[in-house]
Amino acid sequence: MSETHLPLPRPCRVAVVGATGYGGAELLRHLLVHPHVKVTRLVAKDGIGKRLGQIHLSLDGMTDLRIEDAEPEAVARDADLVCVGLPHKVSAAVVARYVDLGVAVIDLSGDYRLNDGAAYRQYYEVDHPLPDRLGTFAYGMPELCRGDLRGARRVAAPGCFATAITLALVPFAQRGWLGGRIRVTAMTGSSGSGAAPATGTHHPLRAQTLRTYKPLTHQHTPEIEQNLRRAGARDVALDFVPVSAPLVRGILATCWFDVDASIDPAEIGAAMATAYAGERLIRVLSDRAPEVNAVAGSMFVEVATTVDARPSGGRRTVLAQAAIDNLVKGGAGQAIQALNLMLGCDEYQGLLAPSQWP
Repeated sequence: MSETHLPLPRPCRVAVVGATGYGGAELLRHLLVHPHVKVTRLVAKDGIGKRLGQIHLSLDGMTDLRIEDAEPEAVARDADLVCVGLPHKVSAAVVARYVDLGVAVIDLSGDYRLNDGAAYRQYYEVDHPLPDRLGTFAYGMPELCRGDLRGARRVAAPGCFATAITLALVPFAQRGWLGGRIRVTAMTGSSGSGAAPATGTHHPLRAQTLRTYKPLTHQHTPEIEQNLRRAGARDVALDFVPVSAPLVRGILATCWFDVDASIDPAEIGAAMATAYAGERLIRVLSDRAPEVNAVAGSMFVEVATTVDARPSGGRRTVLAQAAIDNLVKGGAGQAIQALNLMLGCDEYQGLLAPSQWP
């Protein structure tokens, strides 16, 4: 049996590295009540010695564990799997140490999502420190790579924008309709910027405004293009404009592209429902547009298609939209979905609770 697919025990001893961040909080919200998991270590560079509930108030009383600054060798003695929620450019070396210690890993950063070192260099603006390890991690989006995740021991969790945009566009890539330039704008909440406030990302500074950032240069661009090629897109290029929105959680992605006008509009409109039949976390809408409020705090995804009735020059415009919670389906919750597949248990274990309303 391959070392990348050795079975994990149940219950699985799990350590969380980066436990004081928002991603860490979301991981632990699920892990601490998971019937097949025992959380053994909480690791971070800040909050050392504090109880988890002193950092994340919603988790007060859930565990007696305290935050510690522990080296991988110490953590690995008590863990079968480590969830690493560190920033990209920092995570790569830490994750590699755990892999070398024989511990299964889910990496929530962007450091092992791409297969191409040149694309990493272009969008992350540094050379990857371990380029020979690119392409050795299963990509953690079950709707795209479910088979790769069953029993995997190294998983790269998808990016938040990449999750929403990929899920909006994959049905059309699978039909062979997606090629050339795709335009996307996606609005995101302030929690996506992390727990540490900074100029331009701190919520009070963005609560009354809208602004773009990293237009056409966002680091999730090559990840999305890679996903679409995997699904069947040809010669695809993404023009992606992210927008900072005045909300805490959520992403709304709006994507548009052209298809041949000879394709039946009804067939285009039915593509999402066909592609996602049986996917319990994806709601394909026909009577309204996707909304962040309907999915915030949950693992659910809302998608919808609008087909332009006015073809021009032999082409027809298609609009595809998706709404997700950036921290849950767009982050740590999706990592738990991958973990369930790694453990060989119900993929949706603990993940079907609906969003709060209002």
